[in-house]
Amino acid sequence: MSVSVSSRSAQREGSAAPRSLVEPAATSAAGIAALAAIGPATWGTTYVTTTELLPPDRPLLAAALRALPAGLILLALTRRLPRGDWWWKAAVLGLLNFGAFFPLLFFGAYHLPGGVASTISAVMPLLVAGFGIGVLKVRPTRRTLLAGLVGVVGVALLVLRGSAAVDATGIAAMLTATTLMALAVVLSKRWGRPEGVSLLALTGWQLTAGGLVLAPIALTAEGLPDHFTGANVAGYAYLGIIGTALAYALWFRGIERLPASSVSFLGLTNPVVATLAGLLLLGQTLTLWQLGGLVLVMASVLLGQNLRRARRT
Repeated sequence: MSVSVSSRSAQREGSAAPRSLVEPAATSAAGIAALAAIGPATWGTTYVTTTELLPPDRPLLAAALRALPAGLILLALTRRLPRGDWWWKAAVLGLLNFGAFFPLLFFGAYHLPGGVASTISAVMPLLVAGFGIGVLKVRPTRRTLLAGLVGVVGVALLVLRGSAAVDATGIAAMLTATTLMALAVVLSKRWGRPEGVSLLALTGWQLTAGGLVLAPIALTAEGLPDHFTGANVAGYAYLGIIGTALAYALWFRGIERLPASSVSFLGLTNPVVATLAGLLLLGQTLTLWQLGGLVLVMASVLLGQNLRRARRT
């Protein structure tokens, strides 16, 4: 009898301990999510930076100069190269995140209004949920699916216009780009990180692999401008250091430590920041519908977080 009582007491104590850790764990996960959100938030400034600081009509060059220099700098700083099967894993992730994603993204952006492109990219949480079933063996919850639908509606209200044109090739490119990034999120979660390798080194591998694919395409298709202005150099430096090296390191850190579905919703901060940047820097205005969309997007991001399942490190 005493054994039974002590056993029940131990069970009660064991069940109480996890509850006492929920709040600290959730607080830690919230901090990780906030840092990971810096990535897509900085990507939201790419449009303003491109239009205001970079040379016109060279999107592939901008993509190559975002990826390759940043990757080489990180390789020089970390002094670490892939080993074993991480040569091909880094190449695959680099192609998905940069080498293929960037050209498709820019193609879609040039053939679609920004609102249509952003709305298509908002389906990424739903795509991550779908890939997660097959790759991670994780079935999405109703809450995740609901949050994904709310996010799509919110982004549509935030960025779509009544006169938005539809181009079939642009839609196909943007949907493919979004699918590739969603797959990269799931594969990054599945493969993790080699033991003893820093996140900066892993980020450098991927940026370099993607940049080596992008550089010859950009030079062949677009070439270099006659000269670079100070504004051009500042724009490329911002996109490469802040918008790529730092942003993706924080993004990959979020993928490593948070559920894949939670990270995917953080990407919805991209169109929010892009809209706010246009409001503050380009003199654009917000309609009542856009304000409603902004509220829905932020609700989707919060609803899509599952902070209790964050990995503690």
